[in-house]
Amino acid sequence: MNINKYLDSTYLKTANQVGLDEEGNAKVVKGFVQEAIDEHFQLIMIRPNMVSLARQMITDAGSDLEIGTVVDFPEGKSTIDDKLVEAKKAIHDGADDLDFVCNYEAFKKGDIDLVKEEILKGTQIGIENNKVVKWIIEVAALNDKQIIQLTSLIKNVVISNFKEESFASVFVKSSTGFYKTENNLPNGATIPSIILMLENATPLLVKAAGGVRTYEEAVEMINLGVKRIGTSGAKAIANGENTNIGY
Repeated sequence: MNINKYLDSTYLKTANQVGLDEEGNAKVVKGFVQEAIDEHFQLIMIRPNMVSLARQMITDAGSDLEIGTVVDFPEGKSTIDDKLVEAKKAIHDGADDLDFVCNYEAFKKGDIDLVKEEILKGTQIGIENNKVVKWIIEVAALNDKQIIQLTSLIKNVVISNFKEESFASVFVKSSTGFYKTENNLPNGATIPSIILMLENATPLLVKAAGGVRTYEEAVEMINLGVKRIGTSGAKAIANGENTNIGY
C-alpha cells in the first residue's frame, strides 16, 4: 500500500499558538511543504495566509503536491457570504482543496436551512472552479445521531444539486483538531465516528482528520473506506513510527 497518497500533511497552527512571530511560523510551514514534496504526500494542508507561499514552492520544485486550506476555521460560525469570500481568496491564491468548517452549532440548534444553504453555495464555488470540497462536521461536538444526520444532510444536498461526476470531489471530514473536549475525550477521528460517516456519506467520500497517530491506525482507517487522512505526523506515520502530535 502506498500510504503516502492517502496522507494530507497538516499544519494549521497560528504563530501565536506556537509562540513564534509570523516569519518564524512561515519557516515552519516551509519545512512542512518541503517535507510533503520530498515524501510525495497527496496534499499539504495549511492556513489560507500560507497558500501563496506553498504554491510558489511547489511550482519552483516542479512537484504535483496539492494544496488544501481551511475556510471559516476552526469554529464555522461565520456568515455564508464571509465563507464564500474566504473561499474565493483561497482559490485565487492557488488552493486545490477547500475544507469548509460546517456551521455545526447552527445545525445543532435546528437551523437546517442555513446549513443547507452554506453547503450548497460552498460546494458550488468549489465544483465550478474544479476544486475538491470537504465539509468538516466536528464529530467531537456531535452525538452519534447528529453525526448521522449531518453527514446525511451534506450528502443529500450534494446529490440533489450536482451531477454524479462531481460526487468524488466532495468529502465529509471528521474534525478540525482544535475542538476543546472535556475529560480528555478524543477531539478527532475515532473508529466509531468514521464508521457512522462512511455508512451515511456514500457516494461522497470521507476524510479522517485528527487522532490518527500510527501506521496501523492509518491502515485501519483506509481499510474501512477512508480516502484521505489528515495528520501533522505524516512522515512518522509513513515510516511506520508513532507520533504523539495532537492532530
